[in-house]
Amino acid sequence: MERMNDSTSFRRGAYEISTERARLDLAVIHHWLEQSSYWAAGIPLPTLRRAIQNSLPFGIYHDGALVGFARVITDYATFAYVGDVFVLEEHRGKGLSKWLMEVIAEDSRLEGFRRWMLATRDAHGLYAQSGFVPLSQASRWMEKRPLKGYVEGAPDPLAAPPGSAPPPR
Repeated sequence: MERMNDSTSFRRGAYEISTERARLDLAVIHHWLEQSSYWAAGIPLPTLRRAIQNSLPFGIYHDGALVGFARVITDYATFAYVGDVFVLEEHRGKGLSKWLMEVIAEDSRLEGFRRWMLATRDAHGLYAQSGFVPLSQASRWMEKRPLKGYVEGAPDPLAAPPGSAPPPR
């Protein structure tokens, strides 16, 4: 992995990962999250804009166009939550998600935390390669759930699809 001149960009072949906010294509990110994700379906654009402004974003670029994304919500001292991870369909199967997680893990601004977290319904294998494991004491964790999400009556985005097997441990 070749590090570029600034400390926020990495290049691998024709792909680049950058944390430069000005490069993010909010329209691409919003369209994918709103239309294709199970966790942020229907997310309003102003909500997404605020979420990105208040987190550390990572964009994956191919020929200057955004083709993947993730963000880290953090206090930069003790805790980080990885969210909104995706790679556009036509760029999948090239190891970009794994590389993205490696770049996030190696970012010096994100060192020394006592805990990293994320939630996934179907990508346990990807995140396990970066050291993520199921909660060791899930009974100690709680969540506050809003009365309604982005779309009225939408199902729980992290619930397993009907008839599916439980996630691997």
